Amino acid sequence: MSIIAWLILGLIAGFIASKLVNNTGEGLVLDIVLGVVGALVGGFVFDAVGSVGVTGFNLWSLFVAVVGAVIVLVVYHALVRRRVAPPP
Repeated sequence: MSIIAWLILGLIAGFIASKLVNNTGEGLVLDIVLGVVGALVGGFVFDAVGSVGVTGFNLWSLFVAVVGAVIVLVVYHALVRRRVAPPP
């Protein structure tokens, strides 16, 4: 896939994952980064369980990227919330 296709897939997957996890988008750049990293994580997870990862710009790859992005977003929120001190 070209870099443009990765960015578009990442934007769509990151936006969908953000809506699924916390009902708001994380912002354009973070949604793209989240989606691209999610595609990599999702591809790794799907390969590890014996399925096919990202195969191109199609619905299966979008599904894999969204699953990976949800995983990344849940971990991200778990880490960020731990670093913030509770109010006094």
